[in-house]
Amino acid sequence: MLYRTPRLQPADQKVLDEIDGLREQLRHAVQQVPRKWELDLRKALTAGAIAASNTIEGYRVDAKDVADLMDGEREVDASEENKAETLAYQQAMTYIQSLHDAPDFRYSKGLLNGLHWMLQGHHHPLTTAGQWRRTAIRITAPGDELATDYEGPDHELLPDLTGELVTWLNEGDLDHHVLVRAAMAHLNLVKIHPWSDGNGRMSRSLQTLVIARGGVLAPEFSSIEEWLGMPGNTWEYYKVLREVGGPVWSPERGTLPWIKFNLLAYHQQTQRVQHRVDRSNDCWIQLMEAADDFGVTERQLTALHEVAMVGRVRRSRYEKAEALNTQQATRDLQALTKAGLLTAVGQTRGRHYTAGPRFPRHVLDTAQRRHTITDPYAA
Repeated sequence: MLYRTPRLQPADQKVLDEIDGLREQLRHAVQQVPRKWELDLRKALTAGAIAASNTIEGYRVDAKDVADLMDGEREVDASEENKAETLAYQQAMTYIQSLHDAPDFRYSKGLLNGLHWMLQGHHHPLTTAGQWRRTAIRITAPGDELATDYEGPDHELLPDLTGELVTWLNEGDLDHHVLVRAAMAHLNLVKIHPWSDGNGRMSRSLQTLVIARGGVLAPEFSSIEEWLGMPGNTWEYYKVLREVGGPVWSPERGTLPWIKFNLLAYHQQTQRVQHRVDRSNDCWIQLMEAADDFGVTERQLTALHEVAMVGRVRRSRYEKAEALNTQQATRDLQALTKAGLLTAVGQTRGRHYTAGPRFPRHVLDTAQRRHTITDPYAA
């Protein structure tokens, strides 16, 4: 028996309808934007999700550095351990994103264990990866290693419980909204806790996969991992998991508070992404309008847009974004630096570029434009 999908209350259905409307608007907005910076935005959102989900587990790498690691850069401000966790999560996330339109797709135990190997294989054999745990598991309370927050089901139950979950993923509650099913997939996997480590990230990844398979938005625009990684939200995340899941495996408990929490997350993260899309688009338009005045080529706009939106750009990142060779990318960035549009920071290894003294101020102001995130349940 799994934790059961609850019946939504009218207020929940209203919020869910609003989310559908926001996601549809976002889908249309993304279709209208220039392809160049859409790819940058997808990468930035993926980096934010990876950074946030790893942060929940205590591995801290700034989203900017995650994006650089994704591009093959290794001279970033992070420990080797944190780099390894980031690259492992990127591998799993990249595969999840590729599955959003895979034909003849089915969930399976093998898929779950394969994703877990991508995430945790670098710890094997010290920590078994890609296989169900073979011992009892105890989750400590945040901030108190001596307090038990949750005890997972006996390891002998795992083959049956994971089998039931896989069957449900393929066939269960298909009449429910995909966002609700994705939240329930997350809850059930994290409470089954089938592996010795990596269960939280795997559960959040599974939620992203279920949403992605829904097909409304690309996976990069669908994940709520970045939202969950915000400090206040992380605390509420642990709290609602504890309240709904109980201290031990108890699937008879009501799950509506978990769904309400996820609907809030979906709504607010979609708001955040929409604001980012709007700012990115406005920055791109403003940079194009200023290009002639500064003698900037269209491809160089990519570097300037990255600086406006992220705060910096590396040669390796620009090189890959524009499919240039190293010499071409270096010349472009040197020309932008000579023009005062960029400022080089650091030595050759690890060098990056930030806004220079002649970088259009109004573009930077647009990139930092403030917005308000509303609570749909408070409306």
